[in-house]
Amino acid sequence: MLRLLLWLHLALVPSWTAAQPIQIRDDRGTEHRLAAPPQRIVTMLPSLTETAWVLGVDSRLVGVDRYSNWPAEVAKLPHLGGLDDAQIEAIAALKPDLILASTSSRAMERLEALGFSVVRLKSESHADVRRTLDLVARLLGNPDEGARVWARLAREIDAAAGRVPASLRGRRVYFEIGGGPYAAGTTSFIGETLARLGLANIAPPDLGPFPKLNPEYVVRAKPDLIMGVQREQSALMARPGWNALAAVRERRLCGFETPQYEMLIRPGPRMGEAAGLLADCLARLGTTATR
Repeated sequence: MLRLLLWLHLALVPSWTAAQPIQIRDDRGTEHRLAAPPQRIVTMLPSLTETAWVLGVDSRLVGVDRYSNWPAEVAKLPHLGGLDDAQIEAIAALKPDLILASTSSRAMERLEALGFSVVRLKSESHADVRRTLDLVARLLGNPDEGARVWARLAREIDAAAGRVPASLRGRRVYFEIGGGPYAAGTTSFIGETLARLGLANIAPPDLGPFPKLNPEYVVRAKPDLIMGVQREQSALMARPGWNALAAVRERRLCGFETPQYEMLIRPGPRMGEAAGLLADCLARLGTTATR
């Protein structure tokens, strides 16, 4: 009889644990309460797709946004538009029990109005990435994984910082988003990584994370280094006044091919690898850079 009672007790405990609700508050301040980890998930931002995948979403991921292309496995999933042109009917047809999206996606309001659970997350800074990792891990039922991934990222960024030549520490950098005129400012996740690598930023904190910069501002700021997408860098000399910049004349440039650039501008679980790419370029420039 004692064994029977013990068996009944042990049999009941896992069921009670699995039924524990998940309660979180997203970055719009909305409370979400789920009876159990979601089983049909749509992600509407590449960084959230990558975050969910690394945290173990696997077959529970049923659709992604237009730009999600990592890992390769997401290529076979339905691609459902972007921030403001999300394919509402197609998303609804997938019957997701959770949608992960940006706080800035206006299209999500229609899905919320239809009764779908939309967790809205901000992705501007390192703190945002860390919080997102923890929230998504809890939603997926893997609450310890967020801290584990963040610890890995911290180690990878520290290792990258250790490879930056001393001659480049303190140099001022302009990291161009796309073909401009936006920059990765000091308070952006890219700017924070650059600071961890020992670089200064020509875009001060009061301009916000991704400020729109007049090209003349960049010329006046005289960055020591310029970083951005590779396809734009061959045209820098042709920009008015930019041939006066020593960084352009002396080719103190870090240009990244599209797959690498996409990794650099996505605030997610590949930020450590992105820091390594930046460090690789800085190591190449380190032997020739002069003030």
